[in-house]
Amino acid sequence: MSRLLLCLLSLLLKPGPARGYFPEERWSPESPLLAPRTMLALLCRNSAHSLPYFLSSIENLNFPKDRIALWVATDHNADNTTAVLREWLIGVQSLYHYVEWRPQEEPRGFEDEMGPKHWTNLRYAHVMKLRQAALTAAREMWADYILFLDCDNLLTNRDTLWKLIAENRTVVAPMLESRAAYSNFWCGMTAQGYYRRTPAYMPIRKRERRGCFAVPMVHSTFLIDLRKEASQELAFHPPHPDYTWAFDDIMVFAFSVRQAGIQMYLSNREHYGYLTIPLKAQQTLQDEVDSFIHVQIEAMIDRPPIEPSQHLHLPPKRLDRMGFDEIFLINLKRRRDRRERTVRSLEAQGISATVTDAVDGKALNTSQLQALGIEMLPGYEDPYSRRVLTRGEIGCFLSHYHTWKETVDRGLQSVLVLEDDVRFEPQFKKKMMLMMANVKGAQLDWDLIYVGRKRMQLERPEQAVAGVPNLVEADYSYWTLGYALSQQGALKLLRAEPLGKMLPVDEFLPVMFNKHPVKKYMEHFEPRELLAFSAEPLLVFPTHYTGDAGYVSDTETSTIWDNEGVETDWDRQHSQRSRKARQQGHISSAGQNHVDSPGATARDEL
Repeated sequence: MSRLLLCLLSLLLKPGPARGYFPEERWSPESPLLAPRTMLALLCRNSAHSLPYFLSSIENLNFPKDRIALWVATDHNADNTTAVLREWLIGVQSLYHYVEWRPQEEPRGFEDEMGPKHWTNLRYAHVMKLRQAALTAAREMWADYILFLDCDNLLTNRDTLWKLIAENRTVVAPMLESRAAYSNFWCGMTAQGYYRRTPAYMPIRKRERRGCFAVPMVHSTFLIDLRKEASQELAFHPPHPDYTWAFDDIMVFAFSVRQAGIQMYLSNREHYGYLTIPLKAQQTLQDEVDSFIHVQIEAMIDRPPIEPSQHLHLPPKRLDRMGFDEIFLINLKRRRDRRERTVRSLEAQGISATVTDAVDGKALNTSQLQALGIEMLPGYEDPYSRRVLTRGEIGCFLSHYHTWKETVDRGLQSVLVLEDDVRFEPQFKKKMMLMMANVKGAQLDWDLIYVGRKRMQLERPEQAVAGVPNLVEADYSYWTLGYALSQQGALKLLRAEPLGKMLPVDEFLPVMFNKHPVKKYMEHFEPRELLAFSAEPLLVFPTHYTGDAGYVSDTETSTIWDNEGVETDWDRQHSQRSRKARQQGHISSAGQNHVDSPGATARDEL
């Protein structure tokens, strides 16, 4: 009897049409709702450099394309933005519900602007009219939402649209990240409509506080819910009759939002993407290209690279070695992720490097060390953990040693040595080439120039080099992230015969330029005449610092040099980091928002 009841129950619970008492009462479950109708409004000017990646991020949104309308406008271009957009739209138009295309070939600039980054009243008015036209088009097609996007913003979160819709706010923006404190929102606003710094900003920007926050300003990329009744009051142009603030598109819209009784919101619940830092009016289109490239390479540090749209043909990038005979990129074979990231970062900057296989200290055994004649420097101990040399440090030393030897064997006059965990300063290539040109112009006799390091001597300033801007005489330093090396310098390092009296490579270099604080170490090396300098400010930094998420050390986490059974895991996390290192580990202050006077525009203020 119980078996019969179970059979009946399974029939009742079986998926499919619902079972009624009478046949005509049977029904099927309701189908799911269609995705809301959404318009994406793209306003692009001088964006040919960013469009392949920006448009790829649009394509990759996890949202049905047949529920998306594209509204695309471009004008006043000094580059081939129009051609890039046209090629893309031809390739994707059949995928989307509707496409409105508004190109304007001439003029190539505004008559009252100093350059492509200068925001004038004519430009502000033009942008406001375009945004208003997009908003009107969305209303006329009965769109549920409109997402405004700047064409140098990168949405790397494929679910951005769904996440913003789920916030159920009339105006909401995804927080976008930059290399600095700058983002696409304000936490404070003055009575005149200008940015006001508040204590609330940085905890939200750094995602120490996460959620959806009421803010007085969002811009660049934001979603408007057109189903909300109050949204009918929103306008970009003309400005509200009571508007008296500066003539600026984001400020005009923020005032309109306020007058409609709507609150702007910013969501930082997840990582959504990136944006560039605004440039000054006098800066060039090339500066903007460089800024965007830096956004690309920063994005690769903790996340997959942003691929260009497959609907665009991109010519191969021309690569060079910045005037060096060779650029060595030291990489462990098992660190494929680092190799791919750094090679792509270099290629994005137009730099060609040769990957040289690092010596894996973990794979070294005692017999191999003996065959190489490796002995530890008598009396050496790590200044933090008081341990002896690790095999990871031996592998690191040998990796650099091999590049020095190759420099001499191949007769290379100058090389650049990079490790695979570097993060590059903006305009790295331009700054590196300028520095080396200045060095050559000053006829400076040099052996080694740090481009990335941890300065350890902080009690006195380093001596500036006369005639060479941004170059100092190097004092005691850690790290071998990146350095330029001359053939003369490589010969000096090799002639010191360091394998038989080895210490970590970043301790050996200061010994060789006679700046190591431990005198007994220096006594083992004669002569100590390495001519060492450093870029100041530095041009490369570590991708991660001790204690950061994603931090991995192949030199600290190893075994001690003469005993494979003794493991080490000293990453110096309990040591007090120097002031310089602490500063480097924080978000750069460059490009931070500053309180400004009413005499400046909002974009100059940021």
